[in-house]
Amino acid sequence: MRILVVEDEEPLADAIARGLRREGMAVDVALTGDDGHEKSSVTRYDVILLDRDLPGMSGDELCREIVASGELTRVLMLTASSSVSDRVDGLSLGADDYLAKPFAFPELVARVRALGRRATPAAPPLLTAADVELDPAKRTVRRAAGPVELTRKEFGVLEVLLSAAGSVVSSEELLERVWDENADPFTTTVRVTVMTLRKKLGEPGIIETVVGSGYRVPDPAAGAE
Repeated sequence: MRILVVEDEEPLADAIARGLRREGMAVDVALTGDDGHEKSSVTRYDVILLDRDLPGMSGDELCREIVASGELTRVLMLTASSSVSDRVDGLSLGADDYLAKPFAFPELVARVRALGRRATPAAPPLLTAADVELDPAKRTVRRAAGPVELTRKEFGVLEVLLSAAGSVVSSEELLERVWDENADPFTTTVRVTVMTLRKKLGEPGIIETVVGSGYRVPDPAAGAE
C-alpha cells in the first residue's frame, strides 16, 4: 500500500511514517500543502493522511483537489479539533475518514488499512498461484511444504504480482507500489528482492521474468481457457 502523509509538524510526520513503514507500507511525506499537492499529482496513492492546518495550500483545498481528480485515493483527515462541526466540515469536503489528534497509533493503522481496501479493486481473501497461498489480512505466505517467512518488501512484491492476475508488472511499478520516494529508480533492489523471493519460495518457480518488461506470475485460469 502506498501512503502519503501531509503534515507540517515534522516530528509527528516522521513518527507516523516510521510506524506505517514498520507495518509494511510504502510511505512518502510532505510538510506543506503545496508539496502534498505536487506529490499527489504525480503518484497514485492508496491513502493520503492529510492535516487540515497546513502552510501554503490548506488541507481543505488539497482535499477538494484530490476528490476532484477522480482517483480512487482515500483521504484520512487529521486535525487537532475533535468537535462535531469540524468532523462534519472535513467529511463534507470529501474526506473518507476523520481522526482527531492526539490519536492511538493502532487505531490509525486500522483506519488506514480499512481505507486502503476501499482504494483498490476488491481482492479475494487469499491470493494463490499453484501451491502458493498469500493471505493479505494475516500477512502470511504458505507453500505446500508449510509457511514461508518473507521480509516486508518480499511480501509486498509477491502480493503485487499475485494481484496482477497474470499481467506483467514492471520493475518501475513494483518500485512505486512497494517502496517509496526515497528508493533510487536506478537501483537493483527490485531484481535482488525478486531473486531472494524466488529462493524462499523454492521450486518449481512461479515468478517469470519477461525480458524488457518486468515480472509476472502466470494465472492458471488463463491457461485453462
